[in-house]
Amino acid sequence: MDLFEKVNADIKSAMLARDHARLEALRGIKKEFLEAKTAKGSDGTLTDETATKVLVKMVKQRKESAEIYTQQSRPELAQEELAQAAVIEEYLPKQLSDEELTAELKKIIEQTGATSAKEMGKVMGVASKALAGRADGRAISAKVKELLA
Repeated sequence: MDLFEKVNADIKSAMLARDHARLEALRGIKKEFLEAKTAKGSDGTLTDETATKVLVKMVKQRKESAEIYTQQSRPELAQEELAQAAVIEEYLPKQLSDEELTAELKKIIEQTGATSAKEMGKVMGVASKALAGRADGRAISAKVKELLA
């Protein structure tokens, strides 16, 4: 069962459970998936890799919105955004811990042969693809900088 089918099945479950917050987040996921399927240049299918990219983007948007709401003293809206982000994160691969991220990046640095911060771009290209959905881009970037320094 791919991610799209899983989300559809979970929408039905959320409806039956009358879980409004979860249902709202799942409908948002489905909308984004459908848009990705029908986007210009798409072949009408949605791979799990593309779906993961969409989910990562959605989580990032929700967290940024929650941060803005918090700054504007709107905690009820921030809480709603964070609740949706939590539901969306359930469909992402398990996030790497700091130690796991460091180990993965050391392997990638070894593969690319990078030795200085000037070669960070080469490492980031490989790392971003290899760790997509499993680690935040900012965390990857910071760790690569630290390891190459």
